[in-house]
Amino acid sequence: MVETHEFATSVAVDEPCQICPRFEKTFELLGKKWNGLIISVLCENDQLRFKDLAKSVTKCSDRVLVERLKELEGEGIIVRVSTREGHQVVYSLTDKGRALMPVMDAVHDWADQWEPVA
Repeated sequence: MVETHEFATSVAVDEPCQICPRFEKTFELLGKKWNGLIISVLCENDQLRFKDLAKSVTKCSDRVLVERLKELEGEGIIVRVSTREGHQVVYSLTDKGRALMPVMDAVHDWADQWEPVA
């Protein structure tokens, strides 16, 4: 049986559409520039250092990348871990972040089907 979601609670012509607040918050987070790419890169790698993330998200400035990483960490999607020596910091997905892997796979599949090659 397919699970259905109610995307709008009110679609009457005279009333504004009510979108689920959790759905809206999720799309604000994932739709923020660079967040989806950062999550996608971390889905492909167990953990990455900042410089390796920066190489993968090439058009994002270091300043913005730091902001996005802090935001994703604050949302519990990624974790920032210092090595034992404290000389190196790595980023990886939390369980909450790894739960986004099927979503990211679905977005990749959709893009492969519908977006023209640049």
